[in-house]
Amino acid sequence: MQNYPKHPTHFGLAPLVKQLTTMANIVTFQTEKKLVSAFHSALDSATQQEVPEVISRFCTAELKWRGFHPFNEINGAEQVARQFWEPLKSSLTNIQNRVDVLFAGQNSLREASDVWVVSMGHLMGLFDRPWLGIRPTGKLAFLHYCAFHKVAGGKIVETAMYFDIPHLMVQAGQNPFPPQTAAHLVQPGPMPHDGLLLTEQPIEEGQKTLAVINAMISDLGQWDSGLSLEDELARTWHQDMIWWGPEGIGATYTIERYAKQHSGPFRAAFSDRSKTNHICRLAEGHYGGFFGWPNFTATPSGGFMGMPATGKPGEFRVIDIYRRAGDKLAENWIFIDLLHFWKGQGVDILERTTGIETP
Repeated sequence: MQNYPKHPTHFGLAPLVKQLTTMANIVTFQTEKKLVSAFHSALDSATQQEVPEVISRFCTAELKWRGFHPFNEINGAEQVARQFWEPLKSSLTNIQNRVDVLFAGQNSLREASDVWVVSMGHLMGLFDRPWLGIRPTGKLAFLHYCAFHKVAGGKIVETAMYFDIPHLMVQAGQNPFPPQTAAHLVQPGPMPHDGLLLTEQPIEEGQKTLAVINAMISDLGQWDSGLSLEDELARTWHQDMIWWGPEGIGATYTIERYAKQHSGPFRAAFSDRSKTNHICRLAEGHYGGFFGWPNFTATPSGGFMGMPATGKPGEFRVIDIYRRAGDKLAENWIFIDLLHFWKGQGVDILERTTGIETP
């Protein structure tokens, strides 16, 4: 039998559990989750004119906000209201924030006092007016999003909010990309329908989730592990895993199809991948995730998304949300700023598509 290299999970969880137990100190994060839930409700019910007051009530004036292209970094609660929320609520009327996943925890990459709340779902509304040049439909539309909110002193002090703009473009009949390797149909919440962690979670369950995520990240950094791609993935993923990828790449089901429809093509398309550089990584219960700004850089040395190689390093801004089942990962929701990546490669996908197809 071949002797494969040791995997982080093979050494046992005791050291990590001890470290995280010390960090956690039996904190439940219920206050922070209630704050973010109240923020969601207040934004839903607010008129466009009331948005600045809502933002200022729940966020510090110096709010640091990160979002996908073309928003990028916005500093200050008032500017976040003016530049992002007011135009969005004007275009996508009667918005409902339909949350599928809500959890919180201490950032495992920073000091123990660094608490973040994560929400993922869809902003649903009636697409009544243009947004970012995307033509309205007058019909129901969904903007898939995930947000990491850092909470301190009873307010949100920092936010990373990533959203699938190309998927909204497809709903408006303005598909910006060539055919996908996988399929983008719907982006449902977790299969067990247990993603809203509104009650206290066992600390050890979050520790297990974080340990598996860390092991998976370790595998991502070793593209030459000596294993087949399928065998490498099977170390941390269930055979019937689901990878809920963004518009332009799509979602895929089972390790075999994930290797064929995304992971394999992605690895073949890129070289010189940098080390992972996350700003926040946390887990609570069976759910966990991370984000970076960017997460990593890589050079497209092969074709990607139906486009030719450029040989120019590009940034990948990513949020990943995971559901653990047992001792492996079962579902993964991914947000990738493909508009930012391709703009860095010399193609402004958003401007080009809306410029051609919007009257």
